[in-house]
Amino acid sequence: MEKLRIHKYLSQAWICSRRKAEEYISAWLITVNGKTAEIGQLIDPTTDKVEMGKEAVKEQKELLYYKVNKPRGVVTTCAQSDEKTILDVIPLDKRVFPIGRLDKDTTGLILMTNDGRLANFLMHPRYNHEKEYVVETFWPISESNLEKMRNGLFILGSYTKKAKIERLSSWKFSIIISEWRNRQIRRMVEKVGSIVKKLKRIRIENIELWNMKEGDYKALTQKEKDELFKRLNIQ
Repeated sequence: MEKLRIHKYLSQAWICSRRKAEEYISAWLITVNGKTAEIGQLIDPTTDKVEMGKEAVKEQKELLYYKVNKPRGVVTTCAQSDEKTILDVIPLDKRVFPIGRLDKDTTGLILMTNDGRLANFLMHPRYNHEKEYVVETFWPISESNLEKMRNGLFILGSYTKKAKIERLSSWKFSIIISEWRNRQIRRMVEKVGSIVKKLKRIRIENIELWNMKEGDYKALTQKEKDELFKRLNIQ
């Protein structure tokens, strides 16, 4: 992951605004790895420990964690749009943002939070976090082509990492990947000569969709959070 300027990190983590972050840094209220931070300082959110003094801590919001079953036709964005967005599905009065994206025609699990640390850890390619999908295609995919998908296909300029695939029927299979490439599964299916009819994400690490209906959302349980943070080694 590219390094971020510290005021941008604090803003993206929704701890405070960039302007407020600069005020806190100027007042010596922010430290990085135990040392006083400087305006414009670059940090690695996955390895550097950023802490705030007593006055700045008051600005930090309660950390929130939700899972959402995104319906088809919903855009995964917090930006204003003429289309229906994920924030129309989860109409909270508290500010949260999605971790990663599902394209408009894909359904299933989205995690929503205001915790920038979690987003950084889940999306960093270094950590190989599992995401599981159920895929239905227009035409059957042969076992030999499923094996090609398991071993890696050349898309977007490089080979995909190995995937775990289980056939569910002639037209349906489950796949577990550990990357966040744009439309990766759709591109993989097209590479072996078929087209995705339906695509649904059912799991991210230990967080599962279970029997949630499309459009439903719920807060993560303490057990789900504890297990997720343990897997990610987040303190």
